[in-house]
Amino acid sequence: MNPQFWLQRWARGEIGWHSDDINPHLTGYWPRLAVPAGGRVFVPLCGKSRDLLWLASRGQRVLGVEVSALAVRAFLDENDLTATRTEAAPFVRVVAAEIELLIGDFFALTPVLVGSLAAVYDRAALIALPPDQRPAYVAMLAGLVPAGVPLLLITLDYDQNEMTGPPFAVTGAEVERLFGGTFTLAPLAAADVLAEHPRFQARGLTALTERVYLLRRRAGFDV
Repeated sequence: MNPQFWLQRWARGEIGWHSDDINPHLTGYWPRLAVPAGGRVFVPLCGKSRDLLWLASRGQRVLGVEVSALAVRAFLDENDLTATRTEAAPFVRVVAAEIELLIGDFFALTPVLVGSLAAVYDRAALIALPPDQRPAYVAMLAGLVPAGVPLLLITLDYDQNEMTGPPFAVTGAEVERLFGGTFTLAPLAAADVLAEHPRFQARGLTALTERVYLLRRRAGFDV
C-alpha cells in the first residue's frame, strides 16, 4: 500500500477511520506513560486527529507525520490554528504552537528529522498498514525511539473473512511477534466495540475487538 492510496482517499473524502472525538483510551491510559511536561510525543500517520490537540493541551510537544497535505490543512482549518511552513526535505514541516507536523512518507523519516522523543502514540498507524508493511513500520519505530521510551498502541482485530481493511485486523499474537524483540509489552485492555461502529457492522463484521497496549523500547536491542 503506497502513499498514493492514502492521498486518493483524502482527496475523495473517504476517511471513515477519522473520529472527531478524543480517544478515550488516550485520556484514560496516558498518565501511565508518565511523560514529562514538555516531552515530545510522536504520532505516526496522524491524519487530522484531535488527539494531537489533547496531547498539546496536557503540556506535551507533539510531532505528527502525515502523507496528505489535505489532512494537515483540514486539521489547521478545523481547529483555527495558524502555522508556519518550512522545507525539511523530503518533508514539509508545519508548526502550530506546540504541534509540529511533517508532511510526507513515514518510511522516509530519519532520526535527525524526528529528533528526541519522550513517547509514541499509535491509534491508527499499525492498523492502517497491510501485513507486509508492518515489520518495516516497527523497525522504523525501533530505530527512532530511545531505550525506555513508552508507546501507547491501540489495535483492532476481526474475522478477515468478513471484511477487508483498512483498517486492517491485527491479532494479539502478531503484536507480540512484531514488537517482542525490541519492546516490552503490557496489555492494558481488550473489548468488543462493534456496537460503537455501525459502519463496520454494515460491512459485515460480527465482532470487533479493540486492544490497548503499553510498550516500552528495550535497552540493548538493535534493529
